Amino acid sequence: MNHPEFKILFVCMGNICRSPTAEAVFHHKLTERRLLHKVKVDSAGTHNYHPGSPPDARSQMHARKRGYDLSHLRACAVVDTDFEEFDLLLTMDWDNRALLEERCPAQHQHKIRGLAEFLQTTSASVIPDPYYGGEQGFEQVLDLIEESSEGLLKWVTQKVEA
Repeated sequence: MNHPEFKILFVCMGNICRSPTAEAVFHHKLTERRLLHKVKVDSAGTHNYHPGSPPDARSQMHARKRGYDLSHLRACAVVDTDFEEFDLLLTMDWDNRALLEERCPAQHQHKIRGLAEFLQTTSASVIPDPYYGGEQGFEQVLDLIEESSEGLLKWVTQKVEA
């Protein structure tokens, strides 16, 4: 079996809105570029609020409108072995990042980055949590994730095709 060269974990708080959306969007982009054999993606939450639950229905609905299927994904929490296994742990906001950095062994701290760092034109430092907001929040999350996924794809492509 082929082992992916690069592994990315998308991380938000409960793993039911932002991180599964990022996983699905980036998976879609990897599929389009025929890079799934080189890059593995997954998602998890800093908190184990919804273990085994599907993504939020609103996240699924908005993603589906843009052609992304989140229905097969299930919430899980970050585990200590993730710091070793993944090459990049991409957080959605500063709280997620701080919580990961607290748990992460020193030798893996460099793997933690924010997904918003890969935005190409939009100026935002985080992917905001849409959970308690209205419908527009879910659309904004998708906009930011789609844009940052393009930047991430360029960055990852350089890593796996070098």
